[in-house]
Amino acid sequence: MSSIQTPVEKDAESESNKQLAVHVTRVGIIVNALLAVMKLTAGILAHSSAMISDAVNSISDVFSTFIVMIGVRISHRQRDEEHQFGHERMECVAAIVLSIILSATGITIGLSGIDKIRSGFTDNALQPPGALALVAAVITIIVKEWMYGFTGSAAKKTNSAALFASAWDHRSDALSSTGSFIGILGARLGYPVMDPIASVVICFFILKSAVDIFRKATDQMVDKSCDEGTIREMRHVIQKVKGVEHIDILRTRLFGNKIYAEVEITVKGSMTLLSAHNIAEEVHAEMEKNFPDVKHCMVHVNPDSDDR
Repeated sequence: MSSIQTPVEKDAESESNKQLAVHVTRVGIIVNALLAVMKLTAGILAHSSAMISDAVNSISDVFSTFIVMIGVRISHRQRDEEHQFGHERMECVAAIVLSIILSATGITIGLSGIDKIRSGFTDNALQPPGALALVAAVITIIVKEWMYGFTGSAAKKTNSAALFASAWDHRSDALSSTGSFIGILGARLGYPVMDPIASVVICFFILKSAVDIFRKATDQMVDKSCDEGTIREMRHVIQKVKGVEHIDILRTRLFGNKIYAEVEITVKGSMTLLSAHNIAEEVHAEMEKNFPDVKHCMVHVNPDSDDR
């Protein structure tokens, strides 16, 4: 169990998390830009619509990663008079914007693939792609899986909604590139239609990722409660505090990547105000010690009705 952090330690940890998140997003921008150039070049030279679609996806990733970086920077600003609870929800806004961009990209890729399939059937224009597109797909799968692990690790450390969204974007890219590889390989084996079909498959992967990102971000925007497992752990921690007769109310809400908790406990009615206050302070301290994501915990004390 970690010890209770002072405000200075919390600020230092927040700054460290911000620096890590910014570093990860910078790496993501560079990697996506390089992959976009590689895939676009390979797609054009190898006449692969699937690889060109994958390149468009990577180009959109560059812009979306910029959005993630902006969201991370704003979310770590200190609270001010106009935002007295902080700016953590800006990460959720960034994640929602990212999901919208992903959706638009996926739909564009899917429509392009369908159009190529139709035109291929009408004028027999579909051509098998070159081997260069296969090589580009394999490289993309390897790099994107590495980026998924790299970004996911940072997301867990910082509990950043925007980084979680970015990590799953990388995983979605790896899966869509797998679809590209299968489509390109099928086209080279004598089924040219497999290449644009792969573009349509990529569209569905991207849309699924966008929906997952959107749902998680909106959960954090609308004060969704913590999961049942976390709430059970919180109840266990509170009930272990000496002097707590029972828990009357325990409410939680997600605020960006932080948790706000509201607790009402019952203590003996004959207890002095100072003693009751000390119990409330201990409950507050135990909540912060055992749940580092708890940014604010309000504890209200009720007297036992039998002791009144």
